Amino acid sequence: MRHAFTEVVSGLRRNASMNLAVLVTMWVSLTLFGLGVLVTQQVDLIKGRWYDRIELTVFLCTPATQGENCTPGTATTDAQRTQIRQGLESNPEVAEVFYQSQDEVFAEFRQTYADSPILASMKAEDMQDLFRIKLVNPEEYQVVVAEAGAMPGVQNVQDLRQFLDPLFEWLNWGRWLAVGASGLLLLAAALQIGQSIRMAAHARRREIGIMRLVGASNTYIMLPFLLESLLVALGGAALACATLAGIQQFAIIEKAKPALQGFTWIGWDHVGIAMVWLVGVAIALSMIPTLIATRRHLRV
Repeated sequence: MRHAFTEVVSGLRRNASMNLAVLVTMWVSLTLFGLGVLVTQQVDLIKGRWYDRIELTVFLCTPATQGENCTPGTATTDAQRTQIRQGLESNPEVAEVFYQSQDEVFAEFRQTYADSPILASMKAEDMQDLFRIKLVNPEEYQVVVAEAGAMPGVQNVQDLRQFLDPLFEWLNWGRWLAVGASGLLLLAAALQIGQSIRMAAHARRREIGIMRLVGASNTYIMLPFLLESLLVALGGAALACATLAGIQQFAIIEKAKPALQGFTWIGWDHVGIAMVWLVGVAIALSMIPTLIATRRHLRV
């Protein structure tokens, strides 16, 4: 192992410019790949909470709300609430109906706005209880909206898709752009790694020939090249992980969360998953081109 580490240090010094180019390329490409993973997790978080399960939201009246079907100063009665549920469940376009009480809505509100000063001035009585509706065919929501909006005790009917569709469209575009750009850069990094290994093998061809003549195994010959490319790739992965951590802290926690508190944002556990993917990709990207280059160009 002493010989391998000595050769690694020598190779890193001898090919410093090439290794630096590979390091920077790996850094940028892995960062873009990690962003694609984070965006994917963010989309799944929002969809898991709202989009996949809920199509429409029927807000009921409270003493403070106003609406054509609301009696001023009066909340929706139990009889009206039962009638609304029965009317929704009997509609053939409605697949499922979920009811959330004021306490349940407030519990969700407290989780979403946990870091906001507005939470101190709110209580469960300020929330609107509601029905969430999953449709058989989301494209036929107009009939359900018209029917539910005319029921006594209903303050408003909201179609969440009109707010979420543009967001998901942009997030999906951003995800595929990040993954596509990272794929091209990762390919460039793999080619650079293979080229640097070929250059190193050519520079050491006499030494490699002697090692083969005295019976050195392929593993013994390839190990310094594998370690060299692995260290460069892990260096790029470490920089990419640090970049993702900075994005999470400064862009998500300090900027996005306070500005858009109604969304569920990715946390450090999601960043950790992205980092694991980065390290895995970096290892594979360093090993595969090196093995190919050494098998093809270290024959004497």
